[in-house]
Amino acid sequence: MHNPRGPLAGRAVSRVGYGAMQLRRLHRDRAAALAVLRRAVELGVDHVDTAQFYGNGFVNGLLREALSPCDNVMVVSKVGGDPDPDGPHPIRMAQRPEQLRASVEDNLASLGLDRIPVVNLRRTDVGPAALRAQGDQVVDVDDQLAEMIALRDEGKIGAIGLSAVSLEVLRRALPAGIVCVQNAYSLVARDDEDLLRLCTAERIAWVPYFPLGGEAPGRAKVTDQPAVVAAAEAVGATPAQVGLAWLLHHAPNVLLIPGTADAGHLEANLAAATIALDEATLSALEAG
Repeated sequence: MHNPRGPLAGRAVSRVGYGAMQLRRLHRDRAAALAVLRRAVELGVDHVDTAQFYGNGFVNGLLREALSPCDNVMVVSKVGGDPDPDGPHPIRMAQRPEQLRASVEDNLASLGLDRIPVVNLRRTDVGPAALRAQGDQVVDVDDQLAEMIALRDEGKIGAIGLSAVSLEVLRRALPAGIVCVQNAYSLVARDDEDLLRLCTAERIAWVPYFPLGGEAPGRAKVTDQPAVVAAAEAVGATPAQVGLAWLLHHAPNVLLIPGTADAGHLEANLAAATIALDEATLSALEAG
């Protein structure tokens, strides 16, 4: 399956990668979870997104078992939150510099790596109010980046990304050599257009999460939009594939990490990279 490539941390990776978060749903069927990961590699995926708080280390353990160095997969993890399996959310904030370092060490151990190629600093500048930093978890980005740079200098991480970040914070962080930004972004949630333009100008990879919208009950879903449904019928694809294809067409630095725990959905997501959308279709999609 042809999967075009784009730059990330000085390397060309598949523009449609794989977000491993959904594999936590298969915690009772480890073999099925491993099969999805191995199928992704067979199909040419070499960019996988994970975190220690995905299933409280379960997903990282799957990656450790499923991937070998010869697969040449760029593993991207994140810090800024720790597992909280008994809490109201599966993640609790861990924003302080010493917590960032401890999270990197936890990721290294569970992934079985000496160095994580890219680690995203997950801040709380944007996103749900329930996951905003409070009290001693409100930490200046400069203090966080100082720790991330130290970890990079020590060789524990290869490059630094940002997640759930504002335009102002990204501008402040640019001197640290940011290689990617992960924010919620889709055809129906385009508040970060200015941030995307800055990333494009700075040659920073834009890696949107919730690429099909619907991140919360009542929020718009890309697949429900009449223009998306019409485009899907016209090109012989699913609405989800059109939503992903639009992102790839929208900016050259977009890298996707759609997640699934199903091999069939995985193949459908990767096929989105092959869908051509002409100018008329793109205009119709953006007009709604």
